[in-house]
Amino acid sequence: MNSRAAFHGLLLICFLGWMAGFIWVPIMDIDASQYASMSREMLERKSFLQVYDVGKDYLDKPPMLFWLSAISMWVFGPSLWAFRLPSLLFAILSVVATYQIARQYYNQPIARLSAVLLASCQALFLVTHDVRCDTMLMGWVSLSIWQLLLWYRTKQLRYLIIAAVAIAGGMLTKGPIALFVPAFAFAPHFILQRNWKPFFQKEYLLVILIIAICLVPMSIGLYRQFDLQPGKLINGIPIQSGLRFYFWTQSFGRFTGENFFHEMSYFSFLFENMLWSFLPWIVVFSIALVVKVYQLILQKGKISQDQEWFSAGGFIVTYLVLSRSQYQLPHYIFVVFPLAAVVTGQFLFQLWHQESFRRFSRYLNYFHIFLFTLLWLAMNALLWWAFPSTATWVKVLAVLALPLLYIGISSRFNKVPLLLRLGVYTVTGVNIFLSTAFYPQVLKYQMGNDAADFINSRKLPKDQLTIYGPDAGRSLYFYSRYIFPSTHRIDDIRSRQYVITVADSIPIVERAFPGTKILHEGYNYGVSMITKEFLNPTTRNSVCGKYAILQLPQQH
Repeated sequence: MNSRAAFHGLLLICFLGWMAGFIWVPIMDIDASQYASMSREMLERKSFLQVYDVGKDYLDKPPMLFWLSAISMWVFGPSLWAFRLPSLLFAILSVVATYQIARQYYNQPIARLSAVLLASCQALFLVTHDVRCDTMLMGWVSLSIWQLLLWYRTKQLRYLIIAAVAIAGGMLTKGPIALFVPAFAFAPHFILQRNWKPFFQKEYLLVILIIAICLVPMSIGLYRQFDLQPGKLINGIPIQSGLRFYFWTQSFGRFTGENFFHEMSYFSFLFENMLWSFLPWIVVFSIALVVKVYQLILQKGKISQDQEWFSAGGFIVTYLVLSRSQYQLPHYIFVVFPLAAVVTGQFLFQLWHQESFRRFSRYLNYFHIFLFTLLWLAMNALLWWAFPSTATWVKVLAVLALPLLYIGISSRFNKVPLLLRLGVYTVTGVNIFLSTAFYPQVLKYQMGNDAADFINSRKLPKDQLTIYGPDAGRSLYFYSRYIFPSTHRIDDIRSRQYVITVADSIPIVERAFPGTKILHEGYNYGVSMITKEFLNPTTRNSVCGKYAILQLPQQH
């Protein structure tokens, strides 16, 4: 990509797609709403070293996301966009760092291409509104790799200091994985170069010292909250040491079996989820990775000083390590997406500029045109079939988007390769429709959002309201800006005037309190696990639970 204007234009298009989700998509249970609620609670309690979740001790993720989101809400107010802002900034940092990482070994067109590939992958559109720790982790890790590359090349100490701070920031975001990924990237690179000197650098002692200093505030909080009060129950497990949990159990315990979570522990899980999270570039990346390994075999496992293998090596080693974990989630692999983007960008540049690849490039274009067509058809199905109440003009625009794809195929605009411009157009366009028309309709079925809207609009006294039965979701606490007490005992609600409960519990409350009024009813569906029954309008009600806000009689 030789055109600077085209490069900035593509990034701007991707950014607009991010902003559609950032602005229009309500917060989604489970993780994002929990983090938002905890950040607001941290700010309200002014408890920055000891972390709580609805008043209970929290020991899962390190505090960086909560710190930054709480600071953002302190500056801008406790709004959804203020909560999301730090993650958006780290997504931008990831794209900038990806450009700079690629630029250390490749020309400017490849660096630009790598940045655009990362910015336009599906994961970036998702994490800029469905906030996860992995967004910040990706930013910290990509920054550390960029700065380490500069240090290895120039030996200027300032780059190493920034890298150390970035690694510490990543560790404060999601644990020791932030230290391991740069090591996983550079170790195979130097081994394949037969360059042993970087493994023995006295400056690494400075890195360890800086990281240790940066981890002190969190460590003090963990020590005070757990080590000084051993035996606290987290998920039903007694915790003897918060420091041990953070530095060992949470990371290494996933391999030793000490971590009590066990889910999705098979080898191909992360790659299966990359089939959607690294769209629309997953096919090209897969081919590029195979080609990279094949070229290494042809070179008999050795690379020159001008070649790099930190991108492919970092991805492969990180994947192998994460795939051995006894607990995996789709977003765990996002941390190495910047490296995957560099691998893909370098391959695509070769594909487009070598005559011998011209036929293969044509076939690849045909395949992706078919793939992009399927994506647009799926988008139209969601709007016309799953949610026919969508505004007609929105549905018409979605229909017109497909012929525009084919107009783009015939365009003579050569500053941006066909595959790149169609890919960015499709993934951005589809996500804009998802963010502005699909997700908002889906999230009407989420109990927390709907209940908070009613409570706020009717100005119900929040100190007179309690939750009877199952958890209402952290979105309720965030949007209502209040932590409601929750109970499973009917007698505990006698001192309250209003009750939130699921439909099955309404008869129980009515028997205990004759004269109870139903003020509001709504749906109660876990929207993070959308099923085909939910998408089907004829079966949706059968899989959606109900909830109600009740007013108890005054004479109780």
